[in-house]
Amino acid sequence: MRRTGILLLAAAPVALTAVVYALGAGSAGSSDTEDKRVSAVQRERQDAKSRAESEQARDAEVIADAPPGLAAPAEKELAQKIVASAENSTLDWRSSYGYIEDIGDGQGYTAGIIGFCTGTHDLLTLVERYTKAHPGNGLAPYLPALRKVDGTGSHQGLDPGFTAAWKAEARLPAFRGAQERERDRVYFDPAVRLAKLDGLGTLGQFVYYDAMVFHGPGTGRNSFYGLRERALKEAGSPSLGGSEKDYLDVFLDIRREAMKARKQTIDTTRVDTAQRRFLDDGNLGLRTPLTWQVYGETYRVP
Repeated sequence: MRRTGILLLAAAPVALTAVVYALGAGSAGSSDTEDKRVSAVQRERQDAKSRAESEQARDAEVIADAPPGLAAPAEKELAQKIVASAENSTLDWRSSYGYIEDIGDGQGYTAGIIGFCTGTHDLLTLVERYTKAHPGNGLAPYLPALRKVDGTGSHQGLDPGFTAAWKAEARLPAFRGAQERERDRVYFDPAVRLAKLDGLGTLGQFVYYDAMVFHGPGTGRNSFYGLRERALKEAGSPSLGGSEKDYLDVFLDIRREAMKARKQTIDTTRVDTAQRRFLDDGNLGLRTPLTWQVYGETYRVP
Protein backbone atom coordinates (compact mmCIF):
# COMPACT_ATOMS: atom_id res chain seq x y z
CA MET A 1 0.00 0.00 0.00
CA ARG A 2 2.88 2.35 0.62
CA ARG A 3 6.60 2.42 0.12
CA THR A 4 8.81 1.28 2.96
CA GLY A 5 10.48 4.66 3.27
CA ILE A 6 7.15 6.41 3.54
CA LEU A 7 5.98 3.86 6.07
CA LEU A 8 8.97 4.53 8.29
CA LEU A 9 8.49 8.26 8.04
CA ALA A 10 4.82 7.89 8.85
CA ALA A 11 5.75 6.04 12.02
CA ALA A 12 8.28 8.68 13.02
CA PRO A 13 5.86 11.19 14.59
CA VAL A 14 4.62 8.52 17.03
CA ALA A 15 8.13 7.62 18.06
CA LEU A 16 9.16 11.25 18.30
CA THR A 17 6.14 12.08 20.42
CA ALA A 18 7.18 9.33 22.79
CA VAL A 19 10.69 10.77 22.94
CA VAL A 20 9.39 14.26 23.65
CA TYR A 21 7.07 12.94 26.37
CA ALA A 22 9.90 11.00 27.97
CA LEU A 23 12.19 13.99 27.89
CA GLY A 24 9.52 16.16 29.49
CA ALA A 25 8.98 13.73 32.35
CA GLY A 26 12.26 14.53 34.13
CA SER A 27 12.93 16.90 37.02
CA ALA A 28 12.47 20.66 36.70
CA GLY A 29 16.18 21.18 37.32
CA SER A 30 17.10 19.62 34.01
CA SER A 31 14.55 21.60 31.96
CA ASP A 32 17.15 23.56 30.00
CA THR A 33 18.86 20.39 28.83
CA GLU A 34 15.52 18.80 28.08
CA ASP A 35 14.42 21.85 26.10
CA LYS A 36 17.55 21.59 23.99
CA ARG A 37 16.93 17.89 23.40
CA VAL A 38 13.33 18.54 22.45
CA SER A 39 14.45 21.26 20.06
CA ALA A 40 16.96 18.88 18.51
CA VAL A 41 14.26 16.26 18.03
CA GLN A 42 11.98 18.85 16.47
CA ARG A 43 14.74 19.94 14.10
CA GLU A 44 15.40 16.32 13.11
CA ARG A 45 11.70 15.85 12.52
CA GLN A 46 11.55 18.93 10.30
CA ASP A 47 14.70 17.84 8.44
CA ALA A 48 13.14 14.41 7.82
CA LYS A 49 9.97 16.05 6.56
CA SER A 50 11.96 18.33 4.25
CA ARG A 51 13.96 15.39 2.89
CA ALA A 52 10.77 13.43 2.26
CA GLU A 53 9.20 16.36 0.42
CA SER A 54 12.37 16.80 -1.62
CA GLU A 55 12.46 13.10 -2.52
CA GLN A 56 8.78 13.17 -3.40
CA ALA A 57 9.41 16.03 -5.82
CA ARG A 58 12.30 14.15 -7.44
CA ASP A 59 10.14 11.03 -7.67
CA ALA A 60 7.43 13.04 -9.41
CA GLU A 61 9.98 14.31 -11.94
CA VAL A 62 11.16 10.75 -12.67
CA ILE A 63 7.58 9.57 -13.16
CA ALA A 64 6.75 12.55 -15.37
CA ASP A 65 9.76 11.87 -17.59
CA ALA A 66 9.12 8.12 -17.89
CA PRO A 67 7.07 6.63 -20.74
CA PRO A 68 3.45 5.78 -19.84
CA GLY A 69 4.25 2.06 -19.73
CA LEU A 70 1.57 -0.01 -18.02
CA ALA A 71 -0.42 3.14 -17.24
CA ALA A 72 -1.24 3.67 -20.93
CA PRO A 73 -4.90 2.70 -21.53
CA ALA A 74 -4.21 -0.27 -23.83
CA GLU A 75 -1.46 -1.65 -21.57
CA LYS A 76 -3.58 -1.19 -18.45
CA GLU A 77 -6.40 -3.13 -20.10
CA LEU A 78 -3.91 -5.88 -20.99
CA ALA A 79 -2.67 -5.96 -17.38
CA GLN A 80 -6.21 -6.47 -16.07
CA LYS A 81 -6.71 -9.36 -18.50
CA ILE A 82 -3.52 -11.14 -17.43
CA VAL A 83 -4.33 -10.71 -13.74
CA ALA A 84 -7.89 -11.92 -14.35
CA SER A 85 -6.56 -15.07 -16.00
CA ALA A 86 -4.91 -15.95 -12.69
CA GLU A 87 -7.49 -14.51 -10.28
CA ASN A 88 -10.71 -15.54 -12.05
CA SER A 89 -9.67 -17.85 -14.94
CA THR A 90 -10.95 -15.43 -17.57
CA LEU A 91 -9.74 -12.57 -19.75
CA ASP A 92 -13.04 -10.76 -19.26
CA TRP A 93 -12.10 -9.03 -16.02
CA ARG A 94 -15.27 -6.93 -16.05
CA SER A 95 -17.30 -10.11 -15.54
CA SER A 96 -15.87 -10.39 -12.02
CA TYR A 97 -17.41 -7.40 -10.24
CA GLY A 98 -19.95 -9.73 -8.62
CA TYR A 99 -17.59 -12.65 -8.00
CA ILE A 100 -17.43 -13.77 -4.36
CA GLU A 101 -16.45 -17.05 -2.69
CA ASP A 102 -14.30 -18.50 0.07
CA ILE A 103 -11.45 -20.24 -1.75
CA GLY A 104 -10.15 -21.89 1.43
CA ASP A 105 -6.99 -19.82 1.84
CA GLY A 106 -7.80 -18.61 5.34
CA GLN A 107 -8.58 -15.07 4.18
CA GLY A 108 -12.36 -15.28 4.31
CA TYR A 109 -14.37 -14.27 1.28
CA THR A 110 -12.49 -13.29 -1.87
CA ALA A 111 -14.50 -10.93 -4.05
CA GLY A 112 -14.57 -8.54 -6.97
CA ILE A 113 -12.27 -7.68 -9.83
CA ILE A 114 -9.01 -7.88 -7.89
CA GLY A 115 -9.77 -10.43 -5.19
CA PHE A 116 -10.59 -8.13 -2.28
CA CYS A 117 -10.69 -10.25 0.89
CA THR A 118 -12.73 -9.97 4.08
CA GLY A 119 -9.66 -11.14 5.99
CA THR A 120 -7.05 -8.77 4.55
CA HIS A 121 -8.54 -5.31 5.20
CA ASP A 122 -8.88 -4.24 1.57
CA LEU A 123 -12.50 -5.36 1.25
CA LEU A 124 -13.40 -3.56 4.47
CA THR A 125 -11.74 -0.38 3.24
CA LEU A 126 -13.56 -0.65 -0.08
CA VAL A 127 -16.96 -0.94 1.61
CA GLU A 128 -16.17 1.85 4.08
CA ARG A 129 -15.14 4.25 1.32
CA TYR A 130 -18.10 3.24 -0.83
CA THR A 131 -20.51 3.74 2.07
CA LYS A 132 -19.10 7.17 2.77
CA ALA A 133 -19.92 8.18 -0.81
CA HIS A 134 -23.16 6.18 -1.00
CA PRO A 135 -24.82 5.88 2.44
CA GLY A 136 -27.53 3.28 2.74
CA ASN A 137 -26.07 0.91 0.15
CA GLY A 138 -26.76 -2.81 0.39
CA LEU A 139 -23.36 -3.61 1.94
CA ALA A 140 -23.40 -0.94 4.65
CA PRO A 141 -25.33 -3.11 7.18
CA TYR A 142 -22.42 -5.58 7.12
CA LEU A 143 -19.76 -3.07 8.14
CA PRO A 144 -19.80 -4.02 11.86
CA ALA A 145 -19.31 -7.69 10.94
CA LEU A 146 -16.61 -6.84 8.38
CA ARG A 147 -14.69 -4.96 11.06
CA LYS A 148 -14.91 -7.91 13.44
CA VAL A 149 -13.71 -10.51 10.93
CA ASP A 150 -10.96 -8.30 9.48
CA GLY A 151 -7.65 -10.14 9.76
CA THR A 152 -9.33 -13.55 10.07
CA GLY A 153 -10.94 -16.16 7.86
CA SER A 154 -14.23 -15.99 9.76
CA HIS A 155 -17.66 -15.45 8.19
CA GLN A 156 -19.26 -14.54 11.52
CA GLY A 157 -22.00 -11.98 10.97
CA LEU A 158 -21.67 -12.21 7.19
CA ASP A 159 -23.61 -15.38 6.49
CA PRO A 160 -26.03 -16.01 5.00
CA GLY A 161 -26.73 -12.67 3.32
CA PHE A 162 -23.40 -11.01 2.52
CA THR A 163 -22.63 -12.88 -0.71
CA ALA A 164 -26.07 -12.07 -2.15
CA ALA A 165 -25.69 -8.42 -1.09
CA TRP A 166 -22.29 -8.21 -2.80
CA LYS A 167 -23.64 -9.66 -6.05
CA ALA A 168 -26.62 -7.30 -5.99
CA GLU A 169 -24.46 -4.22 -5.34
CA ALA A 170 -22.07 -5.27 -8.12
CA ARG A 171 -24.84 -4.68 -10.64
CA LEU A 172 -24.66 -0.95 -9.88
CA PRO A 173 -22.25 1.27 -11.88
CA ALA A 174 -21.36 3.18 -8.70
CA PHE A 175 -20.03 0.07 -6.96
CA ARG A 176 -18.24 -1.11 -10.07
CA GLY A 177 -16.50 2.25 -10.26
CA ALA A 178 -15.63 2.03 -6.56
CA GLN A 179 -13.95 -1.35 -7.12
CA GLU A 180 -11.87 0.06 -9.98
CA ARG A 181 -10.81 3.12 -8.00
CA GLU A 182 -9.80 1.04 -4.99
CA ARG A 183 -7.88 -1.38 -7.24
CA ASP A 184 -5.96 1.55 -8.68
CA ARG A 185 -5.40 3.32 -5.36
CA VAL A 186 -4.17 0.31 -3.41
CA TYR A 187 -2.53 -1.90 -6.04
CA PHE A 188 -2.10 -0.61 -9.57
CA ASP A 189 -0.91 2.97 -9.08
CA PRO A 190 1.62 2.25 -6.27
CA ALA A 191 3.05 -0.76 -8.14
CA VAL A 192 3.48 1.09 -11.44
CA ARG A 193 4.90 4.17 -9.73
CA LEU A 194 7.50 2.19 -7.79
CA ALA A 195 8.44 0.09 -10.82
CA LYS A 196 9.11 3.26 -12.80
CA LEU A 197 11.27 4.61 -9.99
CA ASP A 198 13.20 1.31 -10.10
CA GLY A 199 13.77 1.82 -13.82
CA LEU A 200 11.51 -1.01 -14.98
CA GLY A 201 9.66 -1.12 -18.28
CA THR A 202 6.14 -2.32 -18.98
CA LEU A 203 6.78 -5.99 -18.15
CA GLY A 204 8.52 -5.09 -14.90
CA GLN A 205 5.64 -2.81 -13.98
CA PHE A 206 3.24 -5.70 -14.53
CA VAL A 207 5.45 -8.04 -12.47
CA TYR A 208 5.23 -5.57 -9.58
CA TYR A 209 1.49 -5.13 -10.02
CA ASP A 210 0.69 -8.85 -10.02
CA ALA A 211 2.94 -9.36 -6.98
CA MET A 212 1.17 -6.50 -5.19
CA VAL A 213 -2.20 -8.14 -5.92
CA PHE A 214 -1.20 -11.64 -4.81
CA HIS A 215 1.11 -10.93 -1.87
CA GLY A 216 -0.49 -7.73 -0.62
CA PRO A 217 1.00 -4.27 -0.07
CA GLY A 218 2.67 -5.14 3.24
CA THR A 219 6.26 -4.89 4.46
CA GLY A 220 6.66 -8.44 5.77
CA ARG A 221 9.23 -10.78 4.26
CA ASN A 222 6.71 -12.35 1.87
CA SER A 223 4.60 -9.25 1.20
CA PHE A 224 5.28 -7.03 -1.79
CA TYR A 225 7.66 -4.56 -0.17
CA GLY A 226 9.55 -7.39 1.51
CA LEU A 227 9.95 -9.15 -1.83
CA ARG A 228 11.26 -5.98 -3.45
CA GLU A 229 13.71 -5.34 -0.63
CA ARG A 230 15.08 -8.87 -0.90
CA ALA A 231 15.42 -8.59 -4.69
CA LEU A 232 17.29 -5.29 -4.43
CA LYS A 233 19.78 -6.90 -2.06
CA GLU A 234 20.51 -9.67 -4.57
CA ALA A 235 20.44 -7.68 -7.80
CA GLY A 236 20.53 -3.96 -8.42
CA SER A 237 17.51 -2.49 -10.15
CA PRO A 238 18.02 -0.71 -13.49
CA SER A 239 17.80 2.66 -11.72
CA LEU A 240 20.83 1.55 -9.69
CA GLY A 241 22.73 0.44 -12.79
CA GLY A 242 21.66 -3.19 -12.81
CA SER A 243 20.34 -5.32 -15.65
CA GLU A 244 16.55 -5.18 -15.98
CA LYS A 245 16.30 -8.81 -17.08
CA ASP A 246 18.60 -10.05 -14.30
CA TYR A 247 16.74 -8.05 -11.68
CA LEU A 248 13.33 -9.34 -12.78
CA ASP A 249 14.70 -12.89 -12.89
CA VAL A 250 15.75 -12.57 -9.25
CA PHE A 251 12.46 -10.92 -8.27
CA LEU A 252 10.45 -13.76 -9.83
CA ASP A 253 12.63 -16.38 -8.09
CA ILE A 254 12.01 -14.71 -4.75
CA ARG A 255 8.33 -14.34 -5.47
CA ARG A 256 7.96 -18.00 -6.38
CA GLU A 257 9.70 -18.93 -3.13
CA ALA A 258 7.26 -16.72 -1.21
CA MET A 259 4.30 -18.40 -2.90
CA LYS A 260 5.63 -21.82 -1.90
CA ALA A 261 6.16 -20.57 1.65
CA ARG A 262 2.44 -19.86 1.84
CA LYS A 263 1.57 -23.37 0.68
CA GLN A 264 4.07 -25.89 -0.69
CA THR A 265 1.57 -27.34 -3.16
CA ILE A 266 0.42 -23.95 -4.47
CA ASP A 267 0.14 -23.50 -8.24
CA THR A 268 2.82 -21.05 -9.39
CA THR A 269 1.98 -20.98 -13.09
CA ARG A 270 1.09 -17.26 -13.00
CA VAL A 271 4.87 -16.87 -12.58
CA ASP A 272 6.28 -19.97 -14.28
CA THR A 273 4.34 -20.08 -17.55
CA ALA A 274 3.21 -16.47 -17.80
CA GLN A 275 5.58 -13.79 -16.46
CA ARG A 276 8.68 -15.98 -16.69
CA ARG A 277 7.79 -16.82 -20.28
CA PHE A 278 7.50 -13.14 -21.20
CA LEU A 279 10.85 -12.46 -19.52
CA ASP A 280 12.63 -15.41 -21.16
CA ASP A 281 11.33 -14.20 -24.52
CA GLY A 282 12.96 -10.84 -23.86
CA ASN A 283 9.57 -9.13 -24.04
CA LEU A 284 10.38 -6.37 -21.55
CA GLY A 285 7.86 -4.12 -23.28
CA LEU A 286 5.04 -6.66 -22.82
CA ARG A 287 4.24 -6.36 -26.49
CA THR A 288 1.36 -8.28 -28.01
CA PRO A 289 0.58 -10.85 -29.28
CA LEU A 290 0.95 -12.77 -26.03
CA THR A 291 0.37 -16.42 -25.19
CA TRP A 292 0.61 -17.84 -21.68
CA GLN A 293 -0.73 -20.60 -19.43
CA VAL A 294 -2.25 -20.40 -15.95
CA TYR A 295 -3.57 -23.45 -14.10
CA GLY A 296 -3.22 -25.48 -17.29
CA GLU A 297 -5.39 -23.15 -19.38
CA THR A 298 -3.93 -21.32 -22.37
CA TYR A 299 -4.71 -17.65 -22.94
CA ARG A 300 -3.98 -15.49 -25.94
CA VAL A 301 -4.15 -11.76 -26.61
CA PRO A 302 -3.62 -10.87 -30.29
